[in-house]
Amino acid sequence: MNIGIDINGGDFAPDEILKGAILAQKHLDAKDRLFLFGDEAGILAKLKEFGENPGDYVTVNCSQTIEMGDDPVKSFLEKSDSGMVKGFLFLKEGKIDGFASAGNTGAMLVGATKVIGLVDGIIRPCISSYYPNNAGKNNLVMDVGINADAKPENLLQYALLGDLYAKNIMGIKNPRIALLNIGEEESKGNVNAKTTFQLLKNTANLNFIGNVEGGDLHKAELVDVIITDGFTGNIVLKQAESFYNILGNRKISDPYFDNYNYENYGGTPVLGINKTVVVGHGKSSDIAVKNMILLTGNIINSQLSEKITKAFEYGTN
Repeated sequence: MNIGIDINGGDFAPDEILKGAILAQKHLDAKDRLFLFGDEAGILAKLKEFGENPGDYVTVNCSQTIEMGDDPVKSFLEKSDSGMVKGFLFLKEGKIDGFASAGNTGAMLVGATKVIGLVDGIIRPCISSYYPNNAGKNNLVMDVGINADAKPENLLQYALLGDLYAKNIMGIKNPRIALLNIGEEESKGNVNAKTTFQLLKNTANLNFIGNVEGGDLHKAELVDVIITDGFTGNIVLKQAESFYNILGNRKISDPYFDNYNYENYGGTPVLGINKTVVVGHGKSSDIAVKNMILLTGNIINSQLSEKITKAFEYGTN
């Protein structure tokens, strides 16, 4: 398994990204290789400074960096020697099996959709986020930011993707799928929600349980995967992150709310594309980067991308 990491991606790059790669490498199989995309001389010097053997890694020299504030499309076209662009090209060519970055999210999505491409049949990709539940595990919310405006047919595909993710990555045999809405009743919601409800209800290979409200997101006894558009999902995600920050600022420690720390999860995969791509939090620390890389490896090993391709090819999951 070969995993690529954009060393210059993220607010605290390159040091925290490289430290995270070092932490992750200690959890990987001896046959697995980490490909470090960035300033090769700087990477090699830092590896030695951190007491690492540079021979344990593959370095790919890149003279440019796509910054967090760069225009995603323009920078992807103009900075062809950046770690992000080279990483996607290595992924497309099969030199690596997955690529992860905590850098410019927009540019990551450009690479995921334009270089790697969508699975046949997928209208739009999406990203998901874990939402800690009251059983000490996680529920899954999707989409959480790619598509602010999603049509019912998009939301149906998110549900199909979420079902596959829950089965193959979360180990849930028959995931319970729900639609986030303003009420439990079938008649509740706007036109989009009502139409989506009917699509989900009439999809035989989904365990659709109906609508859930905002107060149900954490209920392990009720739901596993919650479907919504990227506009609402991103608000849910940012609010969840704020819970952890508020409690930390008030010096309140609680085991349940500790699960809201994004560092525990590292990143989120872009679902619906032909390869494994994971997007990390811009403020990723070394712990978050480690978990981002390990998540990438887990998704590669699960062959999730191949299973999504097969599911949409045959119209079933």
